[in-house]
Amino acid sequence: MTATATPSTTSSSPGIASSTLPIGKNLMGLYLRLTCVPFLWGGTFIAGRVISAHLPPATAGFIRFVFATLALLVALHFTEGLRAITGLSRRQLLGTMALGATGIFTYNLLFFTALSVLPAGRTSLIIALNPVVTLMLAAAFLGDRLSPTRWLGVALALLGVWIVVTRGDLSQIAQSLGKGELSMFGAVCAWAVYTLLGRKLLQGLSPVLATLWAAIWGTLFLGLLALRDIPAVHAESFTPEVWAGLVFLGVLGTAVAFVWYYEGLRQLGAARTVVFNNLVPVFGVLLGWLILGEPLSVSLLAGGALAIFGVFMVNRVKG
Repeated sequence: MTATATPSTTSSSPGIASSTLPIGKNLMGLYLRLTCVPFLWGGTFIAGRVISAHLPPATAGFIRFVFATLALLVALHFTEGLRAITGLSRRQLLGTMALGATGIFTYNLLFFTALSVLPAGRTSLIIALNPVVTLMLAAAFLGDRLSPTRWLGVALALLGVWIVVTRGDLSQIAQSLGKGELSMFGAVCAWAVYTLLGRKLLQGLSPVLATLWAAIWGTLFLGLLALRDIPAVHAESFTPEVWAGLVFLGVLGTAVAFVWYYEGLRQLGAARTVVFNNLVPVFGVLLGWLILGEPLSVSLLAGGALAIFGVFMVNRVKG
């Protein structure tokens, strides 16, 4: 999943009005868009894999969020008007700064670092742990209570990712954890913190405005770090494939997917909408196989299926 949706838990979303179900063609169109969202988010792993072979993580993240910020400004113009960008309180500005530091800056550094050494499909299955880690942190630090069924889902998701990481040899977990795996686990934790911070700090902000400000802060932080990469970045690094990947990540994988996802939250509610997130690793693995020629091993498929089922249990069961 890409790190640019306004933070929400698996059961609620701050700032989203109660849902009213659309009917007829509107409902079909909404479900089609919601199916496209995990397809786009799965595609971010393919684009990230291509980009990370040519650009350092900070530079890749910075350019990605230049495009994302511009696209979100367009979205704000058509939803609330550009004047809304100046209406934040000091607390909200500091809150969005914290979001930019965690969900944009830290997440993207680790995301591109992981994809520089790991296949896209394998990476997308590790990121499936996002809701699991978020729930575990909420239970540990915010006092959230989870039902036994949800804890079972957590255990199954962790076991599934364990199978993926160790390629089916569960005794080799220590030897299997390299730079890529640890970076992606770090990205998962950064996104979980981003989610929980947003739940606490951003009451009263719309999803578009909160995400735009987080993107602005994250772009600033990534840009400052990317200054050190200037001697290592050359014009020939920016191939047509790299530019296409950056535009895809910034516009489609960030702004468009975000708008469609929150349209689903508004009209269907969180419980129905978050189920579509289970398709992100599915599309990540399939696109990695189709576009990049990545192999489909038994451990990848079996562990991935178990992880997705565990996440499904976490998302669907309340309490």
